[in-house]
Amino acid sequence: MILTIDVGNTNVKVAVFKQFNIVEKFVFQKNNFQNNFQNNFQIIFKKHPNHTKAVLASVSKLDEKDIAWLKNQIDLIEINADSIFPFKNEYITPNTLGIDRRVLASGAVLQYPNQQVLIIDAGTCITYDFISNKNEYLGGAISPGLRLRYQALHDYTAKLPLLENNLPEDFIGNSTNQSIHSGVVNGLCYEIEGFISEFSVKKEQFTIILTGGDANFLANRLKSTIFADENFLLKSLHQLYTYSLQND
Repeated sequence: MILTIDVGNTNVKVAVFKQFNIVEKFVFQKNNFQNNFQNNFQIIFKKHPNHTKAVLASVSKLDEKDIAWLKNQIDLIEINADSIFPFKNEYITPNTLGIDRRVLASGAVLQYPNQQVLIIDAGTCITYDFISNKNEYLGGAISPGLRLRYQALHDYTAKLPLLENNLPEDFIGNSTNQSIHSGVVNGLCYEIEGFISEFSVKKEQFTIILTGGDANFLANRLKSTIFADENFLLKSLHQLYTYSLQND
């Protein structure tokens, strides 16, 4: 069994893979996870004692003592900027490309080789990543995710409430709450459709992958034909692990 560990901005996700299938997924709030790092993994190890290997990607700094402890428990590969990736990075500031976006681009290239792909990761931030049919990472865009949009309306106004993600009842909100839901959810969907439309002008045929924690929430609101998989990053980590071993 192989563990894939995705340390994001808000949550930590750990998936247990048997061959190419996810047996179980664990989701932890990041701050709580870091405060109970060893205990959380001991729970996973106890539940899945046949683990032998793991691959980790993190967008934030982890405690070196915790990583050292984890390496004593399991054969661990850490994905970082020096890792081997299956794409050519065309970013003009290549070292600034986030590890999460590198993993997503790798998954796109490994699963859809020599195809044009747009990856939309709907998490704390919304990231858009464009892959060419020459397996080149072309760049993309970053904007606030759903939670950040709700939070910003509350934090930077005097009276607007902090709401949870919810589908608007109508395009025209008939209350303050419904107006917020319409503005946040519909606004983000229009943004996503706009990026898809703009990319379609430049590229005739391409695959759209929607992933991240809000992928399923947004999928049915989008008019474009997309492949929605909230676990695409975890699966990409699994594929990148195999790729790294073969090209080490």
